Amino acid sequence: MNAPIKKIGKYEIQGELGVGSMGVVYKGWDPAIKREVAIKGIDKTAYPVGERENLLNRFRQKAQAVGRLVHPRIVQIYDFYEDDQSAFIIMELVHGKALAKYLEGNEKYGLWEVGQIITQALDGIGYAHTQGVVHRDMKLENILINNDGRIKINFFGIARIETPTITRADDLIGTPYMAPEQFAGGEISGPTDLYSIGVIAYELFTGRQPFFGNMATLVQQVQHEAPEKPSSLNPQLSPEIDRVLLKAMAKAPAERYQLASEFSDALKRAVSMSLGLVDRRATATLPDAAKLLDAARMLQKDMIDESIESTLTKTEEDRSIQINTGIKQARLLIIDDDERILAALKSIFRQRYHVFTTTDGNKALDFITRYHMHVIISDQRMPIMLGVELLRRSREISPRSVRILLTGYSDLAAIVGSVNDGEVYRFISKPWDNQALQSVVAEASTIGLELADTKAAAVALPNKIKAGILVIDIDKEIFNVVRELIGDLCPVYYAQDAESALGMLSKHEIAVVIADVESRLEELTVMLKLLKQKYPQILSIIATNAKDADLAIDLINQAQVFRILHKPINVATLKAQVHAALQRFLMYQQTPQLVQAHKVETPEKVHTSRFAKNILKGLEMLRG
Repeated sequence: MNAPIKKIGKYEIQGELGVGSMGVVYKGWDPAIKREVAIKGIDKTAYPVGERENLLNRFRQKAQAVGRLVHPRIVQIYDFYEDDQSAFIIMELVHGKALAKYLEGNEKYGLWEVGQIITQALDGIGYAHTQGVVHRDMKLENILINNDGRIKINFFGIARIETPTITRADDLIGTPYMAPEQFAGGEISGPTDLYSIGVIAYELFTGRQPFFGNMATLVQQVQHEAPEKPSSLNPQLSPEIDRVLLKAMAKAPAERYQLASEFSDALKRAVSMSLGLVDRRATATLPDAAKLLDAARMLQKDMIDESIESTLTKTEEDRSIQINTGIKQARLLIIDDDERILAALKSIFRQRYHVFTTTDGNKALDFITRYHMHVIISDQRMPIMLGVELLRRSREISPRSVRILLTGYSDLAAIVGSVNDGEVYRFISKPWDNQALQSVVAEASTIGLELADTKAAAVALPNKIKAGILVIDIDKEIFNVVRELIGDLCPVYYAQDAESALGMLSKHEIAVVIADVESRLEELTVMLKLLKQKYPQILSIIATNAKDADLAIDLINQAQVFRILHKPINVATLKAQVHAALQRFLMYQQTPQLVQAHKVETPEKVHTSRFAKNILKGLEMLRG
């Protein structure tokens, strides 16, 4: 065993990722699928002979159960392999670190970031529960954060897998994240995982665990003592955070949240309250419905700008009342079916912009036919008209407006519809970070004001275009189709990866990049982000079969992808979207101001990876 392992089954071993007390995690390569994998190895000889077969059966059964889980928040299990000495689970390789590692490095998270981490974790664990799978070991080490900020729950960490011997109550190895019933040897269920996530949230919000000490002290505290209120440890937290977390960590499972979605919804509201998006005084004593209305009235009573409904009513009554379209101050139109959200956004933006709001999508569309809005901010899920439809129609009515989708609902189909049909400038998740939201709206307003005076007409495609299309596609499948469809109109170039793509960019004028991001996800997503930062006039189309909405949002926000195509790709759709991209490129040449609507500032952290440094170096050489 001294010689390094070169192969496990069909998988090539490229190195070690970590070592646990009972096995090793390897970095591997699947030559058939051509993707990186992580391989968790368990040494059979490390277990007592009398318990070995029983334990390995449990290990196999867990691999089968988790292998059925397909969710963007859960590390995917691909395969199981076994030989005489070891058993191996082959799983998705996550490019990132465990949450525990970030905290060890003194990483600090704001309230909004903690809310995002926990709600993503609840999204994944809630899905597992609907499939009949309980994690049983939720802790910081099993929550992974991808390099792009997405959360992945790991069901197979590198820590010791407990045998029946070491999990007896009188010889217990436990963690501060375990629920009272786990210490007591009771029944394990979904609320057990929710308790553990409540402890993780408590630690992230306050900077310390609710219970700590040696094992005997820990058992006593978890089973019998109440933790300190989180707000007493962090003054930024509202009493609503106390209520949510203490309910999640109730001693009796029946007193906790029974569904992850309930926990997630309650936490989102509590975080919004802590961030000041809901008035605390208005929620102290009133019933729920009255709280929202009263909070809205408090925020609205001294507004300079008005709702669409009141503006239209006054205009119909008195034709002398009109919106001043000559003032060089951006006009924001906000559509959301929640009066509380509208009131909160008004309070944020009323000092800098003219703000108009409505809960009715039809009224919003009627309004923008009369008055030009520089920025349109829409919710995604609304009863009268879905945000996807609203943004599509608003683009037809007011193409020079900058559109932003503000939503707490991550439905990939709706997101793809929004970018393909509505051409959104940015996606912002609820609950939002005030500073980030204001920064995005400020950028959008600057662009909107500039575009308002731009006279850009639609450009018809000529018979021949000098600039070409670059297809990055590992197996040439998309390249062959694009060349067949578009080859007579413009040159079509091929690249297998980012490095060869840079070579093509250095030799040819490129109008559109089409990238199949499945094969080299991290490399190509980083390249698209940096390419858009350096060359905003180049449009990008991505092809993917991923079900991860967050990946799409990330690429829209940081790479301003022009279109997203689901695989298998419909040929007619592909042709239509490529034609649209070429038309947009020609419009950019005719009216350079339009490029501003697709310009991005990529966060500095994107520049730190090995891929990014190489790509950035190549792009800088292109600029020369």
